[in-house]
Amino acid sequence: MTSKFSITPSAEVNGGLTHFDQGGQAHMVDVGNKDNTHRIARAAGKIRMQPATFALIQNGHAKKGDVIGIARIAAIMAAKRTSDLIPLCHPLALTRVTVDFELDAANHAVLCQAQVETYGKTGVEMEALTSVQVGLLTIYDMCKAVDRGMVMSDIRVLEKHGGKSGDWTAVID
Repeated sequence: MTSKFSITPSAEVNGGLTHFDQGGQAHMVDVGNKDNTHRIARAAGKIRMQPATFALIQNGHAKKGDVIGIARIAAIMAAKRTSDLIPLCHPLALTRVTVDFELDAANHAVLCQAQVETYGKTGVEMEALTSVQVGLLTIYDMCKAVDRGMVMSDIRVLEKHGGKSGDWTAVID
C-alpha cells in the first residue's frame, strides 16, 4: 500500500481558504505550531415570530415549559459539541460559555447572544455561532406548534479576540 504525504500549504496558495490542500481536498487545519492564547468570540442572532407566540414566551405560558431557560441550556450544550457538528472544526476545551436572551417586544423577536472562551491554539467563533443557532432553533422547536412561520436571522460573529490575527469587531450596519 502506497502512502501519500504532503505538506499543508499556507492559506495564500488557496486564496485565503485554510481548509483545502494544494489539490483542493478538504483537510483539518494543523494548529500544532500555534501558541495557546486566551480566545474569545461573541456571536448573536434573532428569531421573529407572531405577537401571540411572543406573548407565550414573555408570559411563560408555553406548553413545553420555560422556553428561554431550555434554549439557554441547549445553546451551552451546542457550543460544547460544535466539533461533532462541523466536520473540520477542532474539538476544544471550552473554559466559559455564556448565553443571554433579550425579549424585543416592539419587533416580536427574541435576541440571542453567546460568548465562548478557551485557552488554546484556535478560535471559538464556530462555537459561538453554533451556540446562537441552536438556542434559536430550540425556541423554534418549543413554539412551532403555534407558529411555524418564525424566522431566524442576523446570525453572525460580533467580535473575536486572541490568536495571531488579534482582535476583530464587526462593523454594525
